[in-house]
Amino acid sequence: MSFRRRRDEPHPDEGDSPGSPEGAGGPEAGRPPAQGSGRYGEPVYAPQPYQPYVRDGFEAPRQPDPQWPSPRRPERAQPSPPPPPSVPAPRPPARQQPVLAGYWDRVPVGRPASVFEPKPPPSDPYRPDTVYDGWSTPHLTVRLASVRGDAHRFDGRPRQDDLVVAVHEPTGTVVFAVADGVSGAPDSHIGAALACRTAVRDLLTQLDADRAEPDWERVLSAAAWQLFMRVTGGAEPTAEQRAETQRKLATTLVAGTVAARPRGELEVHLVQIGDTAAWEFRGGDYRPLLAGKGGDDGDSVVTSAVLALPRVPAGLRVWRHVLPPDATLLVGTDGFGDPLGDGSGQVGVLMADALMRPPREPRMLAHLLDFSRETFDDDRTLLAVWPRHRLEEQRP
Repeated sequence: MSFRRRRDEPHPDEGDSPGSPEGAGGPEAGRPPAQGSGRYGEPVYAPQPYQPYVRDGFEAPRQPDPQWPSPRRPERAQPSPPPPPSVPAPRPPARQQPVLAGYWDRVPVGRPASVFEPKPPPSDPYRPDTVYDGWSTPHLTVRLASVRGDAHRFDGRPRQDDLVVAVHEPTGTVVFAVADGVSGAPDSHIGAALACRTAVRDLLTQLDADRAEPDWERVLSAAAWQLFMRVTGGAEPTAEQRAETQRKLATTLVAGTVAARPRGELEVHLVQIGDTAAWEFRGGDYRPLLAGKGGDDGDSVVTSAVLALPRVPAGLRVWRHVLPPDATLLVGTDGFGDPLGDGSGQVGVLMADALMRPPREPRMLAHLLDFSRETFDDDRTLLAVWPRHRLEEQRP
């Protein structure tokens, strides 16, 4: 007996065909197929709406269904671009140091002097190679500097120039003394220091006494007496001790006072022993105020060739000047005066810009005063006094 069905025999589960008569397919004929049944009874997948899995208040991530693969074709992994070439990280910029090399080198004028390292001066008494200072009162501005010359730097000898400047507070008067020790006197640097300090101290004492004008002969005699006391130890000097003082401590000296007038003029009083000089600087011109080298009073009894402290001339002369408000008082030793000349040369031009108005930095005056020029190797000292209003003026 064969159970093989013919091709034209319908399957018992297929039901009636659309054109078959009612009841031809059995009891289930005419019913719709069962939900989830395919034609041959295979299950049909029906996607269900997404129901998140929640546990302990947290939604679990939805897992992909392996029976419902994504219709999108997986993208081919793109090769990663090659890494950029190795570039070293930039280094932080190095800390910039101020460029000072050469800034404070000596200013050459004409043919400069040879360059060498100075020898130290004697230590007793101590005298630095260079000194400078600067300050202002309500009415006056002061700048000063003193530098050792090349001859003394090379030989290891002390600076023989000296200066002392002070202000008399009650009157506002500036009191000063500038000295140049005689080069042939072995202790002239001590004589210059003693003469300056004694002259300024005596002037301040006289101004405290409210004198109409200081006794200038007393000022110079007090300075000379101090030199004698250095040799005698306080006793009255003998003729031999006077000669010894002259031989060992001889020094030139210019002492004076400067006071400001209501309209800005400078009232100047000066006395002179030797060749230390003074000038009125105005508009780039240097006008001498004293006799001596470069002075305008050739018949004066004071001549630099024969006179130096402790000798004091019998006919002492006092110079009185009133400088206009745009002028500057200069007092300097011959180490400055000789290269300056009449002021029209290179040294005069170099100093003119700094002297037109007070330099803000006092060291600038010392820097310019220490210019390098062949054959000019003496100590240099310069005092400059301006009316105070010149400090506030702007430079062009």
